[in-house]
Amino acid sequence: MAIDFGRKRCGIAVTDTLRIVANGLTTVPTASLPEFVADYCRREPVDAIIVGEPRDMHGNPSESQRFITPALARLKKAVPDMPVVPFDERFTSVLAHRAMLDGGLPKMARRDKALVDEISATILLNDYLQSQNI
Repeated sequence: MAIDFGRKRCGIAVTDTLRIVANGLTTVPTASLPEFVADYCRREPVDAIIVGEPRDMHGNPSESQRFITPALARLKKAVPDMPVVPFDERFTSVLAHRAMLDGGLPKMARRDKALVDEISATILLNDYLQSQNI
């Protein structure tokens, strides 16, 4: 499972049991993320939670990290036995917008921030999976 954190909502992506491909699952309000993830982990097999780690162009934590840290603490408390793995998420939003444009989505659909968050989580999870297969 991968999570693209946001102040208002989080994009969530999951992979198949063989870890071949990631798919967008949904977006959830950030405030209800811990409950959603805990419930999902009870119903479905999840090996780890990959969390987008926002960094600036120099690799330093970005300004949004200060909002993510408390949300991440609440998530870890909700699923204490689940490994939570930070992974560089630089450019995932840009790539999500590019994928939407390349996919021919109409302009109104490309403005859907929830869809961008879900696609960003999918890109994050695919990048993580590829990094593990090296």
